[in-house]
Amino acid sequence: MKQDATRNAAYTVDCEDYVHVVEFNPFESGDSGNLIAYGGNNYVVIGTCTFQEEEADIEGLHYKTLRTFHHGVRVDGIAWSPETRLDSLPPIIKFCTSAADMKIRLFTSDLQDKNEYKILEGHTDFINGLVFDPKEGQEIASVSDDHTCRIWNLEGVQTAHFVLHSPGMSVCWHPEETFKLMVAEKNGTIRFYDLLAQQAILSLESEQMPLMSAHWCLKNTFKVGAVAGNDWLIWDITRSSYPQDKRPVHMDRAYLFRWSTINENLFATTGYPGKMASQFQIHHLGHPQPILIGSVAVGSGLSWHRTLPLCAIGGDHKLLFWVTEM
Repeated sequence: MKQDATRNAAYTVDCEDYVHVVEFNPFESGDSGNLIAYGGNNYVVIGTCTFQEEEADIEGLHYKTLRTFHHGVRVDGIAWSPETRLDSLPPIIKFCTSAADMKIRLFTSDLQDKNEYKILEGHTDFINGLVFDPKEGQEIASVSDDHTCRIWNLEGVQTAHFVLHSPGMSVCWHPEETFKLMVAEKNGTIRFYDLLAQQAILSLESEQMPLMSAHWCLKNTFKVGAVAGNDWLIWDITRSSYPQDKRPVHMDRAYLFRWSTINENLFATTGYPGKMASQFQIHHLGHPQPILIGSVAVGSGLSWHRTLPLCAIGGDHKLLFWVTEM
């Protein structure tokens, strides 16, 4: 381990807009490049990026924009559909966004003439999280400041509706058992719902507020992580409804928590965006200190690469990428 964990981004991509949110496609899309989406004040941009860590003949990062979608309103969230394929003819790009106007937009494109979107309306306050069901991609779950979690089909019809006790901050679908959904609330409660029975089956407590972000570890679904107040917290749901481990991490309050897609002990957290520089940290459960600390001008959004220990964050007219050793 290097003594000094603070470092600059390994790669950057210049963008035409302030980047509010960035998401790597977490699903296999049939192409060697990795799909990435980012959203600004007016646009959603879909691109591919290939890193020298995965292809020896590339120096640094090769980034290419595939398509820019006019959005017309600030993009707050992006979720990829597992139906996205670059190796089908024609290719299928499918994702949804949440926006400042409290609507969800479902985009479908073949990267040529077909570019459609459908609006899903029903939330009455800001939407803080949204996700596709990871198996079929036929449903979308969303959580909002309006104290609801809603499940939608691709026609925009609500198929389920859960009333929450406080604003819904994060929502995650179980990778295998797609009738299980995790919903994190601002008051520090994380509930797991059975979508078949349409009821809660388990809950966790952070015992501190505000809980801003929670994430289900896809490498080990007994693990749940979150940030609340200034701390990160980790649960082992087989052992207790209270956190197994917690540590103070961002003095100006923690904002986002994301598990690595490839290592169940690796995760990243961010501080609040909109300060002069937002702090970003990568943690490993085997190390008492963060293994990487970065600083981003007004950083927002946080996403892990599907197959590399690499994180993307949005900045001021920039995408920034940090690589860590496992």
